[in-house]
Amino acid sequence: MDPNLLLLVVFVVLIGWMFFNSRRTRAKQKEAAELKAQQMVPGARVMTRSGLFGTLVEFDKDDLSKPAKVEIAPGVVIELHSQVVDIAPDTVVEDDAAEADDVDEEPVTEVEAAKASEEAAEAPAVAADGKPEAYGVPEYKLPEIDLGDDKGDDKKA
Repeated sequence: MDPNLLLLVVFVVLIGWMFFNSRRTRAKQKEAAELKAQQMVPGARVMTRSGLFGTLVEFDKDDLSKPAKVEIAPGVVIELHSQVVDIAPDTVVEDDAAEADDVDEEPVTEVEAAKASEEAAEAPAVAADGKPEAYGVPEYKLPEIDLGDDKGDDKKA
């Protein structure tokens, strides 16, 4: 088989594969944009690309050149570029059963908690070398640095 013909066949296959993948990617992007447009209604919980959370006040899904208005605190409304605003990710709701499994001990009363904190305050923490630690932070010692011999002194003498 001629190498030029083989190269041409490989080239045509690669071009076909790129065309097929780009159509699939564009379809997914269009579907995601339509879903975003459906969910972007006033009152929706949103997040900016920089991580700022808020509530959507105004958003024009037909004209993205108009700024979106987001309320980040009661009475504080900011204007942002429409493409910066996106639906906030869902918060994970923990199961009550999972929390119940984590708690194996009986609840500590206020008196026991106060007594434990007094005992911890009275007894200073002690490091491995026997010296007390200040606020639970061990004393830092500087490393010893060998600067070498003073070679210049031998030549001057």
